[in-house]
Amino acid sequence: MHRKMILALCFFTGLLAKELILGADIPLPDRKMPEISGQEISLQEALGSQGLVVIFSCNTCPWVKAWQDRYVSLAAEYQPRGIRFIAINSNAAYREKGDSFADMKTHARQYGYNFLYALDPQSELAKAFGASHTPQVFLFDAHGKLVYRGAIDDNARHPDQVERPYLKNALDELLAGKPISLPSTKALGCSIKFAE
Repeated sequence: MHRKMILALCFFTGLLAKELILGADIPLPDRKMPEISGQEISLQEALGSQGLVVIFSCNTCPWVKAWQDRYVSLAAEYQPRGIRFIAINSNAAYREKGDSFADMKTHARQYGYNFLYALDPQSELAKAFGASHTPQVFLFDAHGKLVYRGAIDDNARHPDQVERPYLKNALDELLAGKPISLPSTKALGCSIKFAE
């Protein structure tokens, strides 16, 4: 019995992907996903002339609700400069609990999303990225290479008390052609509810 439990644990642990390494290419770049506009889009198609911000997100997590106003303001500032934004909902196990495609459309309208919001039906993209939380950010340069991963900033609850705007700093450094000074931070949030 004990041996079976250890084998099961090893198998399960092996299924959990490690977080995408810095410098890696966009995973599954041509995988099409339903987007709330009614179109399908791939990450390769979403890539802007200067880069792409991928945010693993959802509709139901309190951490997302605390940070999502910053998604909108950052997208408004950086999309005109060639860095596109896409939020991906990988909460496959919560489709009947507030994270359905219809719920995504309603949520995006309610919170003024000004960026792409796509469905990862079986959590395949989240697994390929090694994403584990919502929100969790991955910033790619114009060539589709990962240059930053982690949190949006250091204060989810109080935007006016942010001391380290991690993503904003990385975006500014990327556009200035500088190396990213802090390329990895810890993503805080709710666990992604993966497909079984």
